[in-house]
Amino acid sequence: MTKVLTEPRSIRIKGRSFLAVVLTPDPPFDDWLVRLDDLAARSAGFFLGRPVVLDVSDIEIDRPQLKALIAELAARNVSIMGIEGGRPSLVEPGMPPQLKGGKPAADYEVPRNEAGESEKATGTEEAAREHAGQAAPQVVVQQSPVSAPSMIVRETIRSGQSVIYTQGDVTVIGSVQSGAEVIAGGSVHIYGALRGRALAGCVGNADARIFCRKFESELVAIDGVYAMTDDMDPELKGHPVQLWLEGDAIMTERMT
Repeated sequence: MTKVLTEPRSIRIKGRSFLAVVLTPDPPFDDWLVRLDDLAARSAGFFLGRPVVLDVSDIEIDRPQLKALIAELAARNVSIMGIEGGRPSLVEPGMPPQLKGGKPAADYEVPRNEAGESEKATGTEEAAREHAGQAAPQVVVQQSPVSAPSMIVRETIRSGQSVIYTQGDVTVIGSVQSGAEVIAGGSVHIYGALRGRALAGCVGNADARIFCRKFESELVAIDGVYAMTDDMDPELKGHPVQLWLEGDAIMTERMT
């Protein structure tokens, strides 16, 4: 009789970091939800398929309020992957887990193909869109050594594409189309038209700026402070513009 012995397979557990959007609600929550609805209405698809963390570190909230807030967000297709801050007793089984040790920047494991084409990473956002039966946008993530604190994109960023570079500045020698976005740890420089979204200082850099040759943006953000086009001077549209942060306000100036 032949006896075959097989050793049990080990369970593979890996650590992995993802770039998540952190929402920090402000009471009264009804007013905050109205502002969130306004953001979503003027920037369609901004939260679609994105991993979102709800930060309740600096607010007074009890469990019923938290559950109601999560339900309101779920009704808006904002899926909460975790809760940061607050008392341990706030979270009960069935709610998103509490997260600890969050960092302002994420590390990316970027696959390289044999042909040396542009590096692309498809992670949580793509999986969420596939689950919803929707086409996933292209996400281009660049990782460079410390000696190269900037990224240069030598083409137009088209609708549905995201360029994410948390180590420094992003320079686009082209335009950013409507429905596209650029996310940079430093400043964003766009030599064409900015019609989509530009988020500068995404890892906590209040000195970051946004520069573009033709300003037609859907949404801009610096160090987590957001502003919509409708909130800005309409005379800026179509002109070279720079944007920077003063306190909690985004300042704008036409460039010559």
